[in-house]
Amino acid sequence: MMNDATLRRIDLNLLLAFSVLMQERNVSRAAERLLLGQPGLSAALRRLREALDDELFVRVGRGLQPTPRALSIAPAIEDALSGIERAIRPQDEFDPATWQGEFRIGMCDNLESAFFGPLAARLLQLSPGARLIGIAAEKRDAARRLDDGVFDFSVSVHEEPASWHIRAPLFDQVSICIYDATQLRLKAPLSLKDFADVAHVTVSFEGNVSTGIDMALNRTGQSREVVATVPRFSALPMVLKAMPAIATVPESIGRCMAQLHGLTLCEPPLSLPADPVTMLYRRVDQADGRSRWFRRLFIDVANEALKASGCCVSIPRAAA
Repeated sequence: MMNDATLRRIDLNLLLAFSVLMQERNVSRAAERLLLGQPGLSAALRRLREALDDELFVRVGRGLQPTPRALSIAPAIEDALSGIERAIRPQDEFDPATWQGEFRIGMCDNLESAFFGPLAARLLQLSPGARLIGIAAEKRDAARRLDDGVFDFSVSVHEEPASWHIRAPLFDQVSICIYDATQLRLKAPLSLKDFADVAHVTVSFEGNVSTGIDMALNRTGQSREVVATVPRFSALPMVLKAMPAIATVPESIGRCMAQLHGLTLCEPPLSLPADPVTMLYRRVDQADGRSRWFRRLFIDVANEALKASGCCVSIPRAAA
């Protein structure tokens, strides 16, 4: 265990002066290397002698001869200074091409459907030794699981973050209606009455039937009938293909579903609030080269995926 009282008597500059004096054995050359005047180096040497209660260096002719005490402590001081220098030197730039390990990302399944595949494909190109791990994450437990090291960052609609987290805005997630046109005949643009009269399917992890859509409908004097609720977005396309019903989903996954399953999209006939999708990560990882590279990769991939699907949003790269 370190002796704090002993260390308080010595600062790093004194140990550096000792190291250079051991190497040069000459006050003038040592002072030049340390960018000090000779009086300044002499004052530093005086403080060292007082702290260690030893002469340390004795003048012999034009040079300095270290005492036995100086010779005995020199290797340990050199090791300590070398360790400090290695610890504080600038980090090498992260090289994804040679890195081997895991990147872990937390997302709910609607965002996973939109972004995970393109992210995995790009990672395979840029970092072939890496593995991408997707973790199912809900906004209610994202912060706790982030602190537990379950993933590098979470992408979701997050609550107000703790002071040791960073919540970076990504994009506003608007809602879109989706249905199977072979099952359900609707005229575009969709009227409020048609929207309220048709059967609805909702997505809820906890099985909730009522959502913000019901509150928005109630303000217009309308109501709807929810005939089914599924716990995951991945189950929704098969439900819509099997029955005449409509669902209101986030635009990013809605456009993916429409492309993959031949479903039809339309704008909701009432104003629905957009959900702010954000990236949540630990403040201690803000400057880490590996973590920063992964966050920026996700933003680049997500922007391309949003653009390819037809979503009219973009993510600022500064979010990472």
